[in-house]
Amino acid sequence: MSSPDPQVRAARNPSTPAPVRGPVVAVTGAASGVGALLTERLATSEAIKQVIAIDERRGDCSQAQWHILDVRDPAIAEKLRGADVVVHLALDLDLETDGAARTAYNVRGTQTVLTAAAAAGVHRVVLCTSAMVYGALPDNELPLSEDAELRATAEATGVGDLLEVERLARRAPRAHPGLNVTVVRPATLVGGTDTALTRYFESPRLLVVAGSRPAWQFCHVEDLCSALEYAVLEKVDGELAVGCEGWLEQEEVEELSGIRRMELPSAVALGAAARLHRIGLTPSPAGDLAYTMYPWVVSVSMLHDAGWRPRWTNEEVLTELLEEVSGRRTVAGRRLGRKDATAAGAAGATVALLGAAAVVRRARKARRRI
Repeated sequence: MSSPDPQVRAARNPSTPAPVRGPVVAVTGAASGVGALLTERLATSEAIKQVIAIDERRGDCSQAQWHILDVRDPAIAEKLRGADVVVHLALDLDLETDGAARTAYNVRGTQTVLTAAAAAGVHRVVLCTSAMVYGALPDNELPLSEDAELRATAEATGVGDLLEVERLARRAPRAHPGLNVTVVRPATLVGGTDTALTRYFESPRLLVVAGSRPAWQFCHVEDLCSALEYAVLEKVDGELAVGCEGWLEQEEVEELSGIRRMELPSAVALGAAARLHRIGLTPSPAGDLAYTMYPWVVSVSMLHDAGWRPRWTNEEVLTELLEEVSGRRTVAGRRLGRKDATAAGAAGATVALLGAAAVVRRARKARRRI
């Protein structure tokens, strides 16, 4: 007797799971941060066939297939064989990392992943940069359209690296025909993150530069992961931004946070920040201040058109951020230890004092020359 048709057998045995026809997805930087959250999310998604996790150490997701290696290693091409999509999240944006080493890792890693993906027959690479690449400028529209010119400079932490990643993303389809590259640009990222912008809310006073026009838009890591999944499933492509709806004015941030402002003239604030960074007292260059001075709010229309909606509001993300940083004390981007924090009751005034002291010293020197 001939065996029953496979479809007939499946119908008689409803407990047999239907084969998953979704993509095989590789995630770099999969052991921590956004990479770990995305790996777990994709591994439990019925729309994903398999997840290949790549990092320099093994993460916690047991459902993923793990490969332990540096993303700059050309051997990564072999690990990507069979993948349909690669999400590259192995970027180092740590404030404490040496700048030259950080750039070498970020740029070489991205170059290697793009080249390896093309060699392995991957058809889509998803890169994650930041809405910071648009630049924080006084004449920015509110909100910026996603196709707005990238006017950022390399003066803020890691932004130079992100601009180079963006350049590589634009070049890759020309260098590797058939390779699709999607770039996702989150607003101020919150949820287990540590950046110059999250440290801004660790100060006893919120530094406001006189004459500036801050506008705050946040992005929770959960919303970023859902947007990355949209890109993985090809529901959206191109260059797109992700974040909460709308934005908060500085006055709203101060009211919601309960943290009072400390307003300084631009020359004093920028001068003090530059001097503190130059002598190695703080990890944040003066360029980071621009993102707390001027708007860089982005439209998320491409994701909206694809049916995506953020689960978090700006108010909710700010509340979570304040809970995360509770008990920490930071001055000009430098996180204080317990002894420092105890001695720094109104530590935010340090920035103003250092700037004012420098002005006084210059004035004294000038008088002595007369």
